Amino acid sequence: MPTPTKGPRLGGGPAHERLILANLATQLFEHKRITTTEAKAKRVAPLAERLITFAKRGDLHARRRVMTVVRDKGVVHVLFTEIAPALAERAGGYTRITKIGPRKGDNAPMAVIELVLEPVSPKQAVVREATKAAAKAAPKPKATPKVEEAPVEEAAADEAPEAVAETGAETDAAADEAPAEDADKA
Repeated sequence: MPTPTKGPRLGGGPAHERLILANLATQLFEHKRITTTEAKAKRVAPLAERLITFAKRGDLHARRRVMTVVRDKGVVHVLFTEIAPALAERAGGYTRITKIGPRKGDNAPMAVIELVLEPVSPKQAVVREATKAAAKAAPKPKATPKVEEAPVEEAAADEAPEAVAETGAETDAAADEAPAEDADKA
């Protein structure tokens, strides 16, 4: 559980605040959506996301860590068997806070905090994979070894004169010889 912040707290003291946040997280996992004040919603979101991350791990130690906050075994079971598999593809951002109008009695700003159970958009997944593939396929600067041209030219000259690779100078010489050959044929 996060260390309580300095200054005014949600309850009378730090212990009461921890109990309030634990109860809010329990109700969020049980009902998947709760209405509370904006301050409480903002404070319970990181706690709920951390508990979901533990549930995604799914081992016994993670279950015991969650049980220290959420005291209801039925809710912990739902968290580990239903909520965590539904959020397995999501890398974070398991909760959504939506502000609603003020409360009628004391005009307190209200908000709805809910679990984001929709599947991750395939477009986002494709974009993420494309950026990873582009990073892998990016040309890496390599030191290319120089190939000595002299042995290659000698080997090619021994085989046949047509097999000699034409470079800039050889192209000019070949261009000069071509009209001469045409003149000999005429």
